[in-house]
Amino acid sequence: MMTMTVAVVGAGLIGRAWAIVFARAGLAVRLYDVDHLQLDSVLSRINESLEDLQKAGLVEEPAAILARIDVQADLTKALTGVAYVQECGPEDVAAKQAIYTQLEAASEPDTILASSTSGIVASQFTAHLEHPERCLVAHPVNPPYLIPLVEVVPSNATSAQVIERTMALMRQVEQEPILVNKEVQGFILNRLQGALLNEALRLFRDGYVSSEDLDKTVKHGLGLRWSFMGPFETIDLNAPKGVVDYAGRYGPLYRDVDTQRSGDNPWEAQTLQELDEQRREALPNNQLAGRQAWRDRRLMALIAHKQAQPGS
Repeated sequence: MMTMTVAVVGAGLIGRAWAIVFARAGLAVRLYDVDHLQLDSVLSRINESLEDLQKAGLVEEPAAILARIDVQADLTKALTGVAYVQECGPEDVAAKQAIYTQLEAASEPDTILASSTSGIVASQFTAHLEHPERCLVAHPVNPPYLIPLVEVVPSNATSAQVIERTMALMRQVEQEPILVNKEVQGFILNRLQGALLNEALRLFRDGYVSSEDLDKTVKHGLGLRWSFMGPFETIDLNAPKGVVDYAGRYGPLYRDVDTQRSGDNPWEAQTLQELDEQRREALPNNQLAGRQAWRDRRLMALIAHKQAQPGS
């Protein structure tokens, strides 16, 4: 098992969550943000999350975890002697290019520089560096201390050793890394999520279903299986002789449906306004934060349940 110090650059929602992931696994964490005001409250906010995790039975000693997180207001001090940096900056190519110029200058030559970006490929913000071979994407799902998937996405310049070290680190801190073999915008998770959202918005826009019933379809249908198996395993088990048998039975239906999808934009303002009206009827704005906290508690209960099951 590797022992090391890691740095998290960016103390927002994702940065705080990453700090929990690393510190929970016993690693020393340096947490930096260019906004020093952000750092003033970051430990108390992390502690709130740790206390929720303790109540759910997912951590035992919040104080010990919190003690491993060192808040730093100086980037060079934050990156000195660290083996791995998790960058959690804005979703903007130019901003990331500037950040990576700073990270390369402030870090040691063998330090891995990984981005939490949700969909920007690493070559777009690291190609200008002197050593892009130590850079890649490690995209989490929010919040990563509850949802363990991490998409590891190298560029063509990323070295094999950096990929191996990143995959090993993610396993060490009890995440579930997948390797995206070549760069693609949006990676895997958001391309899958986007396909579902695009179709959901079209079905809603065209009057086939209400927002509530669309959500029920996933919550009480697809989502139950998807909480413990993926779509390929699902169809493999849904026909007597497996995936080829399934394709023979249902492939024509899916092909026909696919040809009916238009190339128009399902994210138009009118569609989103109508969706927002239905969502605000179901959940007023002043109840959003409470429902988000409820979601996280439900995720904690689900994770605790899955951890207790053999073969999970």
